[in-house]
Parts: sequence; C-alpha cells; structure tokens
Amino acid sequence: MEKIWDVKGENMDSSELDYLCNRFKIERTISKLLWQRGLRKESDILKFFNPSLQDLHDSFLMKDMREAVELLVNTMTKGEKIMLYGDYDVDGTTAVATMFLGIKELHQDIVYYIPDRYTEGYGLSIQGIDAAKTQNCTLIITLDCGVKAADKIAYARNLGLNVIVCDHHEPGEELPDALVLDPKRKDCNYPFKELSGCGVGFKFLQALYKKKGLPDDLLFNLLDFVAISIGADIVSVEGENRILAYHGLKKLNNNPRLFIQKIAELSSRKLPFTLTDVVFVLAPRINAAGRIRSGIHAVNMMLSNDSQEINALTEAINNDNKIRREFDEQITQEALAQIDADTEFKGKKTTVVYHPTWHKGVVGIVASRLIETHYRPTIVLTKSNDLITGSARSISQLNIYQAIESCKELLVQFGGHEHAAGLTLKEENLKEFCERFDRFVKENLSDSKMIPEQTIDMEIQLDDVYCNQIHTKIPRLMKAIDAFEPFGPGNMKPVFRTQNLFTVESRVLKEKHLKLKVRQPQSHYTYDAIGFGLASKELEVASGLPFEMAYTLEINEFNGLTNVQLNIKDLRAMC
Repeated sequence: MEKIWDVKGENMDSSELDYLCNRFKIERTISKLLWQRGLRKESDILKFFNPSLQDLHDSFLMKDMREAVELLVNTMTKGEKIMLYGDYDVDGTTAVATMFLGIKELHQDIVYYIPDRYTEGYGLSIQGIDAAKTQNCTLIITLDCGVKAADKIAYARNLGLNVIVCDHHEPGEELPDALVLDPKRKDCNYPFKELSGCGVGFKFLQALYKKKGLPDDLLFNLLDFVAISIGADIVSVEGENRILAYHGLKKLNNNPRLFIQKIAELSSRKLPFTLTDVVFVLAPRINAAGRIRSGIHAVNMMLSNDSQEINALTEAINNDNKIRREFDEQITQEALAQIDADTEFKGKKTTVVYHPTWHKGVVGIVASRLIETHYRPTIVLTKSNDLITGSARSISQLNIYQAIESCKELLVQFGGHEHAAGLTLKEENLKEFCERFDRFVKENLSDSKMIPEQTIDMEIQLDDVYCNQIHTKIPRLMKAIDAFEPFGPGNMKPVFRTQNLFTVESRVLKEKHLKLKVRQPQSHYTYDAIGFGLASKELEVASGLPFEMAYTLEINEFNGLTNVQLNIKDLRAMC
C-alpha cells in the first residue's frame, strides 16, 4: 500500500539547536529529536531522560479516590471478602495481579475473577456478580472494565454488594451507581488522562498505601505489571506513563518474575526486553490465554512462585499462542476473500466483515491485519450467544469509539477508546448498523485522510549514523536513541529518511520479507536492511536504480556478530 511521507524537522530554531548541542555535548541529529518532542528546556530534558517516581501525581486528585479508599479500608477492617474482577486481556489480567499482590499483604480474604470471553463476553457479567455473592464477597473491584456497566452494577447493588470501578475507557452518558475511578470522567480533574486500566488500579493502591502510612517502595515492585499493561494496551508513553513504564521495565529486566523468564525462553528471546518486546513477545502470549481458553490462566501464571506450575502454565499459554496464530491466518484469508467478493466495497469508506463461525478470540487481531491491506476503519464480527459481536480498529485520523457511539441505538453494548473498541448487536440490526457506520465515516473522514502516512523525523545521510566516529559495533547515535526508550505512542522510535540509495544485494525471505544490503555514493559504509512484509517492493530496489528509504536504526545480533541494521518502514524508487 502506497503511503504519504510526512517529513518533520522543518522550521527548527537553529540557535536553540546550537544551545542543545553545546549544553549536552550531543550531535545535531539528537538535538533535533529533542526539539521535535518539545524538549527544549534543560529541566524538561533532564526529567525526560531521568524519569522519577517522585514525579507521579497524587492519586487523591482522581475523582472518587478518597471515598474508594475509605470503602476498601472499611471492608478490610471488618474482615469481609473482596472480589477483584478483571477483563480477560493483558491490561485486565495484569491489573488483577497487581491489585491482588498489593492488597494481600494487608488483607487475606480476597479472590479474583476473569470472565469467560465466550459465555460471558466483555466487562462485568451477571455470572461474575453471582459468583461474588455465592462466595460471600461484600465488595467487587472492577479492573479495566465497569465504567459502562450501569445495569450490571445496579444488579450487584440490589444483591447488597458494593462496587468500586477502576477503568480507563470512555464513560457513557450515565455513570454506574458505584465509586468510579476513571481519569476520562468529564468531572475528574486528574492531570493525566491516558493511564492503562492496570495503571488506574496501581494509583488506587498508591492511595491506599498513603492512607495507611505505608511506603510506596512496597508497590514499586509491581511496576513490571504496569509496564506490561502500558505496552500491551498501546497507550501513550508520555507523562506519567513514561515514568511507570521506565521503572516497570527496570524491574522486569533486573529482577524478572519466573513467568517472564520462561516466556522469554519459549520465544527464544533474551532479556533485557524493551517496551516493543513487551508488545510483540510478552503481550501476545499473555493474551492468548483469554483468546483460546480463559484469562484466569494468565493471572494464575503471573501470581505463581512454583516453578513446576509456571512451566506448565507458560507452555500451555505458548501453545495457545500458536493456535491463535493459526486462527488469525485462516480468518484473515477468509475475510480478505469476503472483501474481494463485495461488489460495493469500493464505494465504502469502512470495512465490516462477518461470519458466524469465526473465532471470537482473534477478531480484533484480524481487524488490524485488514487495515494493513485496506486502510480504513474496520470491524470484524462473529456470532456468540445468539448475538453478533466483534472488534473494531481504526486508522489514525478517525476516533472509532465516536463512530460506533453514533450507532448506539442499534447496539446491545459497546465500549472502548479512540483506536479500538468492541461491540455487540442483534442480527436484525446488522445491515442498518453497517450503513450508519459507513455514513458516519464518510461524513467525518475526507478522501485525503484515507491514505496511510509514514511519519519521518528527519533526513540523514548514511555517514551520519556514525557521526564521523571510529567504526565500532554500536555507534554513538544508536546509544543516544536508546536513551529515548521506552518507545510508544507519543514517543515513537525515530524514523529517518535517506535518499539516493543503491542495492548491493537483495533477496526475499519466506516469500514475505525483503533483505537488502544498501549503500550511498561516497559513503564509507554498507548497511544491512530488513523490510518485514515488503517483498512486493523488490523491483523498486533493483540493482543500479536509486531509491529512498524510511527506516529506524537497530542492532542485529546473529551468529555471534553484532551490526547496525536498518529496519525498513517504507521505500520508493527515485526515478
């Protein structure tokens, strides 16, 4: 799919760049990256590169926090049982593990519950509430769900149960009859709005510990779970999330839990992990439990200290991930065939595909896959419990939650955020929903926004990678870029553009990936480059033809050798 290249870096203040270079003894490339990220004051730069846990916001700034802590303390003081109810994805299961470990030192009578994706669906369920009542719980704490469960929470209240909601999704018009901790509440003045669900749970624990006069240090050992949730849920890594992810990754790598060590071993990866490794190595395997069997297995794995139990659980979950991949590939091909057969597809601005037998656990992944080939807001639907249900994913220029909300009269339930959402509807409403969904997108998304963009931080020459230093294994520029970690939304890994490149060698790997050696005239270096999924671009880089490339820099280790590699994001011929 052809992309529009959006090259940043224009109109930079030369005097400010000179100041940054001189003050921090850095190359101009790095000063430009700082400037682009709005880091122009010395104090901001120092905070960016040295995130401090002391800069976390006061949890009591969150609406309902004081009352929620009071209710939790009173419940523990009375010796009553508490249920932690979490969503079945990574964010929900890490939130349950975090809350369980944070509370169990203070209160032993605590249980956790993860709903079944297939029989209960997303969010708070009647079955879960009944389980809390049957087990004599008096308080349910929802994690990564609940903010739109007004009817279910009313049911719980009628049974005499108290409820505290810890969520980070967009609330509906009516808040449930509960204490609701959600920074996205319109009446919440908490300074940072982009916490993960696990992050909201962590802030609740911080407030609890402050109320009881306990040191935060006891909680900071749980930040590895928070970092995993931030990576897996693709939330912003700016502000408070940068602090939480930075220190969470330190904990994850310096003192990894047994399940992390085992997953790394099963996936043939070595620590240390970056946030990108969390997204592509840890998260899919933790998620696979909820997609194929039950998210409860993921929580059991996270909480266990028994090596034999962890071995069994991680191996089962790793196998679940293999099964998930098979479903993913099969359903993606079937969905693409359905699109090809749709004679009206070209006249639409959305993709909605449906098959009653598709596996519910992978429809969100398939929606993301379809956007890679058909760049438009996408919904993949299947049937579950006599209802149509599925997942939506969006392109960067459209808020998918708002698009689905515009059709709310046709839905049984829905929830999510700007980039991803879930929905359930009756089969008789499917046709009208598709029409109204497409109409909303047509009214709110111009044709010019239907072309994917490749954001590029700046243009450099190949010789700039080593900045005239002696050729060592790891150039100084790479080390400086590594200091910008963790990367994610709001702080993406820098993408560079280099023109007038020529191929020295090229080959296709596994019929999908493009492997190159590239050079630039008058350059001192030849670089390896890899373009995942870019095999179709091979003719554009035929030997002797100049081309330009958008890429990130990475270190590749193979057969004991370490070298700089260009990770190709896009390329195009120059003639």
